[in-house]
Amino acid sequence: MSATSTLPSTTALGAIALTVADLDALQAYYEHAIGLQTLDGPDDGRVRLGASPSGPALVELVGDPDAPPRPPSTTGLFHLALLVPSRADLARAVRRVAGAGASFTGASDHLVSEALYLRDPEGNGVEIYRDRPREQWRRVGGELAMATEPLDLDGVMSELPPADPGELQDDRMDAATVLGHVHLQVADIAASEAFYVGVLGFDVTVRGYPGALFVSAGGYHHHLGLNTWAGAGAAPPPPGARGLRRLQIVLDDDAIEQVAQRVRGAGIAAEREDGALHITDPSGNHLRLRPR
Repeated sequence: MSATSTLPSTTALGAIALTVADLDALQAYYEHAIGLQTLDGPDDGRVRLGASPSGPALVELVGDPDAPPRPPSTTGLFHLALLVPSRADLARAVRRVAGAGASFTGASDHLVSEALYLRDPEGNGVEIYRDRPREQWRRVGGELAMATEPLDLDGVMSELPPADPGELQDDRMDAATVLGHVHLQVADIAASEAFYVGVLGFDVTVRGYPGALFVSAGGYHHHLGLNTWAGAGAAPPPPGARGLRRLQIVLDDDAIEQVAQRVRGAGIAAEREDGALHITDPSGNHLRLRPR
């Protein structure tokens, strides 16, 4: 990992857009199990959800009843990851998911973070996690130390304050929740590194996971995970399939211009619209780089 990223530390992720077949069911899931709030929709067949009515959208659902399922072993979304501000918020997520009758697919301690994993009703991976303070992140051999260890669930749940039987529990996500990272399935790690690091300007933070690469801006543990766990050389899903529709990366205006210059220099096709740069990665994942 280089000392400073080509991308500024203000780099963040914007709302992730998913194509879904059953818009009502997915909206209900993200509201009741995940704890997001509907910001607008679905008059135009789209629903935007966020952690606060006055905050940004984190997830956008685009309804298409005719959208075919994403075939297995294709590129696309591995999971979207919602970052909550505290360990107590992670405990509240456990209570909320259980109360909604949903279930987890896993729970892990990644050293830099503690995470819960789910799948929405159409199979999209969802992570809810909290970060440990940066001063607790360790480095080994120039890389961040990350691992997949069992989550101390008892320790997490001990963060919940005693419940008042006469008080309604507010099980919505904290308003400070953000889309912390997105994990993508890709066809080739080397080609993905050339694109996300060499062209877009992210830094590599972790290479230690077999078949995976983690990249970030500003020293974060990762804004993007890239893996070939669907199979090296995996094909993209057919156009219009359920799943990832678009990933957004939010940049300062000058950073977008610098990326656009590198994109042109690499001979990669891109479109400009209202100051944003639309581009597709080597695995067929669609990105929108938009101004802050």
